[in-house]
Amino acid sequence: MKDLMIILLAAMLTDNFVLSKFMGICPFLGVSKKLDSATGMGIAVTFVMICATIVTYPIHHGLLVPNGLEYFDTVLFILVIALFVQLVETMMKKCIPSLYRSLGVYLPLITTNCAVLGVTVLNIDNGYSFLQSIVNALGAGLGFMLSLVIFSGVRRKMEYADIPETFKGVPATLIAASIVSVSFMGFSGLFS
Repeated sequence: MKDLMIILLAAMLTDNFVLSKFMGICPFLGVSKKLDSATGMGIAVTFVMICATIVTYPIHHGLLVPNGLEYFDTVLFILVIALFVQLVETMMKKCIPSLYRSLGVYLPLITTNCAVLGVTVLNIDNGYSFLQSIVNALGAGLGFMLSLVIFSGVRRKMEYADIPETFKGVPATLIAASIVSVSFMGFSGLFS
């Protein structure tokens, strides 16, 4: 149980895919303008990460490894991720159309989000068991959502800040993202 908590907290804080590994930057910058869209994207990515892990782990260990076909990992993993993204997109379009519209092009882009693929690949590279892989995917998804929510708050404050004209827009956003990223480096001392 202690190992699972360490994996969960490490995936959320010290190994945060957005702020430590710099994966998933596109939705991080694109969807973090509003809290509701940031939360919705975080939930969608977490769902896709967990479901993709549940499906890709047995495919890798039960089908590809015994047949010496590990080189098909990336292709099959992307297909599985695309399947779950399509499911999320369809469900969101029918059940929460306002969130579906606010996420726009970023929702189907979850398929190419390197954070989602990164979780499935790193679970195998790290030698995690099935349960450890699911916990890592949950932690990575929650960490992704945490970084989006925190950054949406930072961006909200930036709307009212007196920023020099030269830095308004993308430069101020990137500087703020780097400061949030540096703040997460403080967690690295917790799990040494």
